[in-house]
Amino acid sequence: MVAVRRRQSADSPFLISGGTAATFAAVDVEAASLAASLARLGVERGDRIALVLPSCPESVVSFFAAVRLGALVVPLDPNLLLPDLGYVLRHVGAACLVTDDRLRGQDHLQVREELLDGSPELAHIVTIGGASLWYDDRIHRWSDLLSAGQRRVSPGHRARPSDGLAILYTTCTRGKPRGVELAHSNIAHAAHETARALSLGPDDVLAGLTATHTPFALGPGMLGAAAFGAALALQADSDPDAIMDDAERHGATILCGTPHSLESLLRSVERRGGPPTTLRLCLSTGAPVRYGLARRIEATLRVPLATAYSLPETASTLAMTRPGDPARKRHWTVGRPIGQTTVRLEAHDGSTVPTESVGRICVRGPGVMQGYHRQPRETASVLDSDDFLRTEDVGMLDEEGYLHLIGRRGETVMRGGRAVRSREVERCLMAHPAVDRATVIGLADEILGEAACACVVRVEGGVLSEREIREWVAAKLAQHKVPDVVSFMEDLPLTETGQVERHELRRRLDRAWRTGPGAQRRFDDPRLD
Repeated sequence: MVAVRRRQSADSPFLISGGTAATFAAVDVEAASLAASLARLGVERGDRIALVLPSCPESVVSFFAAVRLGALVVPLDPNLLLPDLGYVLRHVGAACLVTDDRLRGQDHLQVREELLDGSPELAHIVTIGGASLWYDDRIHRWSDLLSAGQRRVSPGHRARPSDGLAILYTTCTRGKPRGVELAHSNIAHAAHETARALSLGPDDVLAGLTATHTPFALGPGMLGAAAFGAALALQADSDPDAIMDDAERHGATILCGTPHSLESLLRSVERRGGPPTTLRLCLSTGAPVRYGLARRIEATLRVPLATAYSLPETASTLAMTRPGDPARKRHWTVGRPIGQTTVRLEAHDGSTVPTESVGRICVRGPGVMQGYHRQPRETASVLDSDDFLRTEDVGMLDEEGYLHLIGRRGETVMRGGRAVRSREVERCLMAHPAVDRATVIGLADEILGEAACACVVRVEGGVLSEREIREWVAAKLAQHKVPDVVSFMEDLPLTETGQVERHELRRRLDRAWRTGPGAQRRFDDPRLD
């Protein structure tokens, strides 16, 4: 895709980072050089290349290098803990890992040796930065590969639409990681249709992309921008003032983010007295936008809001609002299905529910995944005989075809666009000596989409505070998994089979969370960023 755009607008800026801009031609040259060096190392068509990188140009170059090789890219969250990263690398059978020496502030040589020893198929690790580190025939410096690749013929794999392009890791309701297999046709459909809905063009600059491992960044971000000639302003630092400085400096036309990140960006805009005058649109992804925040976004940024409803299993966007939609639709719905996507709502017995009725959201179309990597039974459990993907989301279609997102059926909390596995946090809570029982649920929140609520029953005579609970979890799990609120209870409601009745807990706590004093205070805790 970037090679095609190079022929049309070689000298136009594509990647903007750290105050510098790389053109389409420069990115294509680097992707070709990296692909040539990786091919010399033995990386070939069908191999898996894992990317554990912040939002940086190297992440995008690596993606297009993999496309040239015919390899599958596996973009992973750079905040993954080492055991989780090791599991995914083994499960996907990664042949190559591209990462950053500065990640997580660890002894990176020791980490890399552990990953190589624990991942039988992992033959090579490419590192960005770290000139003082020691390298061997398995650990390679990014700059060395680029330099060596310039003297070699680059592979030019011509992909078919059905060829695999990426494997995106997500979580199921049981908290287990699953690899979503996506073909070129899946990601291209989501990228092109989203870009068309946004009227994306060569004059556009997208700002606010602080992560390149997400489905939206991979498809509508990288591929969409490359296909339509737009520029990407990449920002590894999630500091809202730095993002808005870049947006101002580079004439951003579209500001992207999750509801959580957009809330922080609004505060930055208010501090500086107004938005960049070049903005024409705000795009929210990763979680539904609550009505109050939607109105505030449009009032503060002075541009329309578009909301994209995205899932890894649909290669990112499956429905979205458009800038020209009526305000009531932009503020209250996640829009209409894109392209050739069909949405139907399913009752408990599998039948289709009528218009204006609530049911499980099921999706069919060109964006729907090929399946879960090495998990045929999991695949069969979500893809029915009519090729509809049965999601864990609950919604309603109105008479005008707009989709209203109501909530989730499963045990995963979508906090600020990131999945928090309830079972994982519950196991952590149960390990505390003063906790007898615990359940983690999601509560509707205007900023995060869902806030993580820990419902805790103390052991008899146990003394335990909310602060202690949060510090206990923060010491053991990634920071975005720390509960936003803790509710101490005498008992938990149970079903007839002895399972915790999560829906009843949500009913009891949802209103108190939304209206209780000081609820938003917790989002300013720097450990949760």
